[in-house]
Amino acid sequence: MHNFEFVKPASVAEAVKALSAGGAQALSGGQTLMPTMKQRLAAPDVLVSLTGIAEMQGVSGRAGASVTIGAATTHATVAREAATFYPALAALAGGIGDPAVRNRGTIGGSLANNDPAACYPSAVLASGATIVTNAREIAADDYFQGLFSTALDEGEIITKVVFPIPQKAAYVKFNQPASRFALTGVFVAKYADGVRVAVTGASNDGVFRWTEAEAALSADFRPEAVAGLTADAGAMIGDLHGTPEYRAALVRVLTGRAVAAA
Repeated sequence: MHNFEFVKPASVAEAVKALSAGGAQALSGGQTLMPTMKQRLAAPDVLVSLTGIAEMQGVSGRAGASVTIGAATTHATVAREAATFYPALAALAGGIGDPAVRNRGTIGGSLANNDPAACYPSAVLASGATIVTNAREIAADDYFQGLFSTALDEGEIITKVVFPIPQKAAYVKFNQPASRFALTGVFVAKYADGVRVAVTGASNDGVFRWTEAEAALSADFRPEAVAGLTADAGAMIGDLHGTPEYRAALVRVLTGRAVAAA
């Protein structure tokens, strides 16, 4: 690993200023960035740690309305503190990686990276959450733009995420046994105006909404409503873990299980 400068700002304003320097890179939990640096696939001149910014930490909410999570909040904290407001989201956070990952990784880091096998993107998209940055608010439907790609501009920092609380919700994933990342994961959220279904880990385009399932479940919120549906295998990932057809089948099966669990 090469030499670099380490900066730990105490406010969002200080972080934005630090990131304006040439070669600067934001660092949250470091679950992706640090291994990438060790492999010499990334070589920032300045690491700007976001973990010391109090305004970017913590969970708050109003029962039945919304829950707000600071971007520098760890998965373990979300699992512990969001359960009162949004049990399905808390359960998702509690199933990420292992204790070491959950106590270092953050929701903001996960969303900024937008790994195609990450769990949080499905919760954000299925919930119709709002990603709040230092500059603006971005709707979940506009935020995710493909593998490792988001609507964030250069130097823009996620400060918090606001989730509207659904009537019912659940997340079910088929995970890789060693790392627990989602080979396929489905988050289902039922709101008064309809059902949203988001799938992670399966598509070549990253997290996506399965609109056919949403229509079926909005009319009949039962596992049987999606039993006859088929996800498009042409858009699915094919690798050593499974063929595109296998992942397409998983999408249907896990959607039914999520509905049953909600």
